[in-house]
Amino acid sequence: MDPLILSRIQFGANVSFHILFPTITIALGWVLLFFKFAYNRTGNDAWMQAYFTWVKVFALSFALGVVSGVTMSFQFGTNWPGYMETVGNIAGPLLAYEILTAFFLEAVFLGIMLFGFRRVSNGMHTLATFLVAFGTTMSAFWILALNSWMQTPAGFEMRDGVAHATDWWAVVFNPSFPWRLIHMLIASGLTVAFLIAAFSALRYLLGDRAASMRKALATGVVIGAVLIPVQIFVGDLHGLNTLEHQPQKVAAMEANWQTRANVPLVLFAIPDEEARENRFEVAIPGGASLILKHSLDGVVPGLDDYIGDHPPVFAVFWAFRIMVGTGLLMLVVSWAAAWCLWRGRELPRPLLWLMVPMGLSGWVATLAGWYTTEIGRQPWLVTGVLKTADAVGPVSGSHVGFTLAAYLALYAVLLVVYLGVLVHLARKAVAEGDPEPAPAAADRALSQPAQPAE
Repeated sequence: MDPLILSRIQFGANVSFHILFPTITIALGWVLLFFKFAYNRTGNDAWMQAYFTWVKVFALSFALGVVSGVTMSFQFGTNWPGYMETVGNIAGPLLAYEILTAFFLEAVFLGIMLFGFRRVSNGMHTLATFLVAFGTTMSAFWILALNSWMQTPAGFEMRDGVAHATDWWAVVFNPSFPWRLIHMLIASGLTVAFLIAAFSALRYLLGDRAASMRKALATGVVIGAVLIPVQIFVGDLHGLNTLEHQPQKVAAMEANWQTRANVPLVLFAIPDEEARENRFEVAIPGGASLILKHSLDGVVPGLDDYIGDHPPVFAVFWAFRIMVGTGLLMLVVSWAAAWCLWRGRELPRPLLWLMVPMGLSGWVATLAGWYTTEIGRQPWLVTGVLKTADAVGPVSGSHVGFTLAAYLALYAVLLVVYLGVLVHLARKAVAEGDPEPAPAAADRALSQPAQPAE
């Protein structure tokens, strides 16, 4: 067993599991803040009931994100020591900034979000919600700054084989960072929108007609319907940026072998790297040139210009199409649901049943996009600076294989439990209703003046 391949699979599995939960918490914090503002403005208890339900999901997602993130940090030392040895002067500070400016902020004020509604002032509770939401976004900022630097490194120099920062502004705001950050933040918004819509649709199908459920359903549908066309536009701009700075990745995404004009948009194919051609190709003539160069005569780079230095074509090609296909399905479902709500109609049951599994569509699209980005960088760990094969540590294949199996088994159990908890929360809300924002009976009794004894 090749320790390099196993280490890549292990880290990929770890990242795949970890990214599921920050993808939820990044945007869910802002949705919770919206629920809180709506409650403060209208005084309608339904908004606060929705808040109480979804803050539980936030807390659960935050906990699993923290636990899975810790194991990744250990792998830097056990599996990839060459990474920190070469670029630790840049990666270390960026990871530290994420902890200092984001994680501590989330951890400190999360308790107030969860348990402080009846114990602190309403303004303080709202402020705590804002700070947690801000913290999740700052966390994404620093992590994506590091990841983008690995894709398009800038602001550094090499001294004796070690990277040293010469311009931290250029390090953080490297060429691909702005588009990558915006793309990921919108992806998080879509993930949360479809999760909320699916959760609410399940409650509706189980017979729930509570006002809090309807408000949450409308919130999820509207956010999804608004964000998906924006994401398509931003994705196009991100693709143009990738074409400029990582042309070999775009060539793999399009399975384009020769640099030429009038390149077709390949809808379906089985890329064959040995023969350097696509089998069973179904394509739109000139489509790729039109999208990437905005001209049918646009010249698109081909993989033959990067022999020995381009990513695995099959994986990148299909990961990109899964992401795009999932996004188009999101567009159809969210707009259909939004149209029904705008017309004042109840959502038809077939659409509701479709929306339930679509609750995982954000995860599918995010993972597919992540694989496109990360596999598309290969064979480089840091583009032009450090190859993946040069960073792996002297660990045996059998050891990595054993820990990989343990990770996969544990992550499978945790994922099933997580989804089971969401279903349990939906069923509990149907049976018992969402938590009430009014003080509990004991709190009301304590707040009333004591009656004199007769």
